[in-house]
Amino acid sequence: MNEHFYYHRQQQTVAECATVQGFGYWSGQDVRIEFRPAPANAGVTFVREDLNNFHRIPATAYNRDDVPRRTNIARYGVSVEMVEHVLAALNAHNIDNCEIWTNAAEMPGCDGSSIAFVEAIASVGVVQQHLKRPCLHIRHSVRVGDKECWVEAHPHPNPEQCGLNIRYSLDYGTESVIGQQDYEMSLAPDTFDSELATARTFVLESEANYLRSQGLGLRVSTSDLIVFGPNGPIDNQLRFGNECVRHKTLDVIGDLALAGCDIAGNIVAHKSGHFLNAELVKSLLIEHGVHTELARCA
Repeated sequence: MNEHFYYHRQQQTVAECATVQGFGYWSGQDVRIEFRPAPANAGVTFVREDLNNFHRIPATAYNRDDVPRRTNIARYGVSVEMVEHVLAALNAHNIDNCEIWTNAAEMPGCDGSSIAFVEAIASVGVVQQHLKRPCLHIRHSVRVGDKECWVEAHPHPNPEQCGLNIRYSLDYGTESVIGQQDYEMSLAPDTFDSELATARTFVLESEANYLRSQGLGLRVSTSDLIVFGPNGPIDNQLRFGNECVRHKTLDVIGDLALAGCDIAGNIVAHKSGHFLNAELVKSLLIEHGVHTELARCA
């Protein structure tokens, strides 16, 4: 047994099947996903039911596919795309074992947040399982990134303290309508639901125009996510004054799910994105000597 692991709660899965439908932001393709119960120690696995062999892709940091602006995971050349909002809902609600069956590669974008997935989980409930959930207790500080963008993991000041705290600093500069925003939270299901689950994906108008010029996001409108023009959101209203940094924190929670275990400690991020978040997960597992144990699950 690894000295950095402890076992503080029972594993959980969804009590019944629950579905979410929509279309992929990048592809514009209609998609239906179904959360299905999975046995203890199975972890979270995406199943491509649109493929003849029902290809299975475990949600681990070692399966992350390096693409910009989102989290994709792939195995044997088959991928599922933009999984971070699904994984954030599962991670925040301590759903450790679950199969996500999907009839397309990209997850439904819905309103650009995690709320549709949270509501699907709530509609069926969760059940405890007979095995304990491993939790990685951070003992050594880890940092990835550079001077401009970085993310760090630190131990709790009290070695016996549990739980995950996240602090995120977002900075688009004084000339941007988004500006500088900070947010800090201790992860818990009710806190996630009330403060983060409805925080939506955002993009600058110039970025949106570029993506559309590349044939991406053609089905997405300004009502589907937050598009920032020079004076603020276009044809939309913010749900929180600092909705952007809240959404970036949501993304961190989704990407941390790729660890395959709970994490106890402090995460501090500055302008971090999906790539750095996943690199932090890998570095944490390696630094604490658990990468080989969890990689076997993949």
